[in-house]
Amino acid sequence: MADEIKYEYKVVQTVRGTDGLVISKMQKDGWELVEQLPGRLRTTLNFRRPKRPLPWRLIGAGAAVLVVLAAIIVTGVAVGDGREEKGASASSTAIGEKPSATPLADGPTAAGVITAQNNREFAALLKADPCSEANVDFASKHEGQTIAFDGAIRHMASYGDDQTRYDFLLGPGDKGPQTTDGPNFKYEDVNIGDLHLTGQQVPASVAVGDTFRFVAKVIEFNTVQCVFRLAPVSTEARY
Repeated sequence: MADEIKYEYKVVQTVRGTDGLVISKMQKDGWELVEQLPGRLRTTLNFRRPKRPLPWRLIGAGAAVLVVLAAIIVTGVAVGDGREEKGASASSTAIGEKPSATPLADGPTAAGVITAQNNREFAALLKADPCSEANVDFASKHEGQTIAFDGAIRHMASYGDDQTRYDFLLGPGDKGPQTTDGPNFKYEDVNIGDLHLTGQQVPASVAVGDTFRFVAKVIEFNTVQCVFRLAPVSTEARY
């Protein structure tokens, strides 16, 4: 039927404890929650929303743009051929030059560790909404760099059926499961040894609510789950 509504579907897996945040974000984007399937570690959420028909005028405009782009590419190739000889001459000159003696910066080590004390952006992030765009911006800008913050374990669960590896959900501050502000930091598929526990009194085990000084590398921010993924570097016990 011409008036029949056609839907697009999306399946999202969330870490337990972040379901409400993800559902709220998806609903703001026009998605309707169809089914919620809780699991031991993750919850599966099924969403749908009406498909938006593509106007024929837009399709025609897109085709016209492709034609123009093709013409530009052909023109660019012709111009490039004319400059090839000049480029080859410049390359020959560059080969004779000696390489710079200055070594390249070695990522996080050269840049230092980012903390709330030396980076205003990170200080604000630790108090921001866990689904804020600030998380995306910070993760993109500082991917691979090292951050350090005082925080606590909000949630931990076995990774799949493995009883020696875990997913950890961390939060800034000392409130543990009651943390409401700041990112949902996550360590995924790690064992206790991967935490590299340190401190004057190194704990033999860890539990929800324990407080630490977390030092970790930035991996990415998952905008669907509102989870900020990190890789542990060191974990210093705080009492």
